[in-house]
Amino acid sequence: MPAKEARVTVQIRKAVFPAAGLGSRFLPATKAQPKEMLPLVDKPIIQYGVEEALASGADQIIVVAGKYQHVIEAHFTPNKPLEDFLESQGKIDLLAEVRAVPCPATFTSVLEATPLGLGHAVLAAREAVGDEPFIVILSDDVIDAQPPATRQLINVYNDLQSPVLAVERLPADQLSQYGVIDAEQIRDRVYKIRDLIEKPKSDEAPSDLAIIGRYVLTPNIFPIIDTTQPDTKGEIQLTDALRELLRTQPIYAYEINGVRHDTGNKPGFLRATTYFAQRQSDLDGAF
Repeated sequence: MPAKEARVTVQIRKAVFPAAGLGSRFLPATKAQPKEMLPLVDKPIIQYGVEEALASGADQIIVVAGKYQHVIEAHFTPNKPLEDFLESQGKIDLLAEVRAVPCPATFTSVLEATPLGLGHAVLAAREAVGDEPFIVILSDDVIDAQPPATRQLINVYNDLQSPVLAVERLPADQLSQYGVIDAEQIRDRVYKIRDLIEKPKSDEAPSDLAIIGRYVLTPNIFPIIDTTQPDTKGEIQLTDALRELLRTQPIYAYEINGVRHDTGNKPGFLRATTYFAQRQSDLDGAF
């Protein structure tokens, strides 16, 4: 019998955060700041995703942002005057919290002047990503999981050596808001994708497995996105590009083991606030 091909373990170092959306569901709070900077208890939404990426082995954060990109960049940059002030006032607990904000080894901000869909945002990161596999994290999806959701995907990628998408089982009346997969289960929580449908009608969805905001992708997706036609809204959908990629290589899905909160809408944001507040010992009783 021929020897089994050895699996290659890859350290995926780069995480892309699309963050150029208008945040229209949260106006006027997002009139002068990106929705990714809205506070979820005491941390901006995007910080949960950055902490997840770093805990999963990434050390380079690439944020595709709009005109308020400097706000996100400033948050993940040390603020020595603030730290000196807190130290001089003896506010040691606050100083520790400020210093706990992750400052990635490399932080790159890419301007996307006009948001034209998730595919367009990922394509904007092409030069920063280069020729290596990478993570895409949608900050709206805040996932409480151990190991981190992104680490779960990377483990599957290292085993199967192909792109991996995070999925979650959702009720039929929610599927029209997501990309949905048609897939064959090959082992616990792992699926080999046969097809992907962007925002199907509830009665036309091929399954109840919806794509959520975590992806491990390979750089061969970029030329495909580059030739993907915009949809009827003028947006370039990542799901459409992945569907084309599926013609030439396998794509897998992994049903994340954890609790996901969609903070991209007001009810989901409020539920997430309650969830994380109850997990802070200093807030739970009073809250």
